[in-house]
Amino acid sequence: MSQTIRHPEILEMARREGKVTVDGLAAFFGVTLQTIRRDLTDLADSGQLERVHGGAVLPSGTTNIGYEERRVLNPGSKAAIARACAEQIPDNISLFLNIGTSTEAVAHALHGHRNLMVVTNNMNVANILAGHSSCEIVVTGGNLRRTDGGLVGNLAAKTIEQFKVDLAVIGCSALDQDGDLLDFDIQEVGVSQTILRQSRKTFLVADSSKFTRTAPARIASLAEIDSFFTDAPLDKPLASRCADWQTAVFVAE
Repeated sequence: MSQTIRHPEILEMARREGKVTVDGLAAFFGVTLQTIRRDLTDLADSGQLERVHGGAVLPSGTTNIGYEERRVLNPGSKAAIARACAEQIPDNISLFLNIGTSTEAVAHALHGHRNLMVVTNNMNVANILAGHSSCEIVVTGGNLRRTDGGLVGNLAAKTIEQFKVDLAVIGCSALDQDGDLLDFDIQEVGVSQTILRQSRKTFLVADSSKFTRTAPARIASLAEIDSFFTDAPLDKPLASRCADWQTAVFVAE
């Protein structure tokens, strides 16, 4: 198989999985490790991938990947994370769900819950929960981001300030090694920070592809999160910080 055929497939796998490895690609394509290393070097030189130890990831930048690509990225992991998160959400509470495909997965996992009041700035979450007869839904309003159904801006933040919810479930675009939650949209970051202030307890849902990505805007630290739901163990330094911060980490299977 020529590199002109391999390169698009490698990029598609990176978009789908968040990271590709030299060993995994060599086995998949039935070529040598050296061949894959050359492929990854070529893709990195053209700015389409970023080399890391043992493989490559999507390049760092200031723009998020598209919503449809994010929606099909690691769906099994997101569903497992959502189930683990939903198991820790009691009935009879007020709950905030923000923008993101991971929080949308949590909305799907809540269909067995009873007597929830859900506040959201995510039109997709509202639609997912619309058929839930035991769920009151409050949509914040704000500037509609047509690409993903998110509601952002001052109006969204002002609406959230009218609430003090029992629990917020939030996502992020990237998780830095020092424990910072990162995102791409400054307006969305401002809304997420308001959510944190107006919540008695906060859960983070983020799959392991976020560990190898970066984004320019800081939301908060894991030190401000009560529980973190993910699909892979954290590296030892970050796991140690979470223990110091008393942030519970749940690794979904």
